[in-house]
Amino acid sequence: MMDGDLLPPAILQRKAVVYVRQSTPAQVELNTESRRRQYELVEVARRRGFRTVDVIDDDLGRSASGMVARPGFEKLVAALCAGEVGAVLCFDASRLARNGRDWHHLLELCGLVEARVIDLDGIYDPCLPNDRLLLGMKGSISEFELGVIRARMLDAARAKARRGELRISVPIGYIWHREVGLGLDPDFRLQQVIRLIFERFRQLGSA
Repeated sequence: MMDGDLLPPAILQRKAVVYVRQSTPAQVELNTESRRRQYELVEVARRRGFRTVDVIDDDLGRSASGMVARPGFEKLVAALCAGEVGAVLCFDASRLARNGRDWHHLLELCGLVEARVIDLDGIYDPCLPNDRLLLGMKGSISEFELGVIRARMLDAARAKARRGELRISVPIGYIWHREVGLGLDPDFRLQQVIRLIFERFRQLGSA
């Protein structure tokens, strides 16, 4: 890890990329402070000496677990491969990837083009063994945190299921009734539409 004043001029001549991501649409809607702090990394990049700063926020509302497509991450990888990027800025390692495959692939690309990784703790050069080790640990911790979160959510769901209190999201037009279980929405117009869909399915034999 190095001080910001030590960034080589050749690195500063390239662009810095600020990668902004939140895992779910609910986080995008409700966790506005997290998103604001990520966008503030643009000023961090300028203070480090970068004149050109791009923001990639195509992955807002997308998980970094590796289970869903992330067009923003793919755009970042393409820019790295083209040698356009001098530094990748992220709020923390979990913003970039929560699975080892994507994380280490990104570090390999940064190392090949000598791009830096910058977060709130400092600047890292993936070409240096110590920095690479530290970045690897950050990625492993992020991946471990995701595993812990998943395990806790699954345990909580199982506990609710044992008590008969587990409620799975129902389709639009249906609601849970405490006394009778699954039922139609009280909105009569919705009921008409749902009944019409099933009637047409019985007539046509196809959705």
